[in-house]
Amino acid sequence: MRNLIIYTAAFLSLISNIVHSEEIGCITTTWKLLGSNNKICVQAFDDPKVKGVSCHVSQAKAGGISGALGVAEDPSQFSIACRQTGPIVIKEKLPAEETAFTESTSLFFKETKVSRMFDAKRNTLVYVAISRKIIDGAPANSISTVPVMPWNNN
Repeated sequence: MRNLIIYTAAFLSLISNIVHSEEIGCITTTWKLLGSNNKICVQAFDDPKVKGVSCHVSQAKAGGISGALGVAEDPSQFSIACRQTGPIVIKEKLPAEETAFTESTSLFFKETKVSRMFDAKRNTLVYVAISRKIIDGAPANSISTVPVMPWNNN
């Protein structure tokens, strides 16, 4: 019963932080005879608290029969690139570290999480993508930085 409460609380916290992403497309990496192919999929999301910053995340997606049924655990392989796409407007004071985006990568509580940090000394936003499970994480990570600069639209 205690585990059910912990998992339910974790699930509710995950869905409360959901930022909607747009799927840009997928590239097949391994053809599978049965089920879906292994792929690398690219998604884009705009930082919900920093107008003018967009990120693209590429992520490995497991194929096969379990992938086609949506029960495969995706590997912890991903990359992130964040860029200034317009005038940067920070809507409110940013905490030292905050989740900017999460995506479930398995049926059983594994996720890719993008955290945003602010390096005040260098006036730079730092985005770190990690893979994590509720109980245990993985060392896989990727980083991207966006200097906060005036937007020159020439």
